[in-house]
Amino acid sequence: MFKIIVLIGFGLIVLNLGFALFHLISSKGSSQKLVRSLALRVAFSILLFILILVSNYFGLIDSKGIPM
Repeated sequence: MFKIIVLIGFGLIVLNLGFALFHLISSKGSSQKLVRSLALRVAFSILLFILILVSNYFGLIDSKGIPM
């Protein structure tokens, strides 16, 4: 279940990056849609990072680290 949520999060990040690229190419000047797409990408990235940190803290994911 957690892997699916993380994959959906990564999908949203890549999708918003694609929207931003489309608006960058299609608009001649500054575009409000470009700024909104990039802002959403940053927001989704931060939320995904916080989700992974909280999941690690509560033991929902197994982090073994680097074996010594």
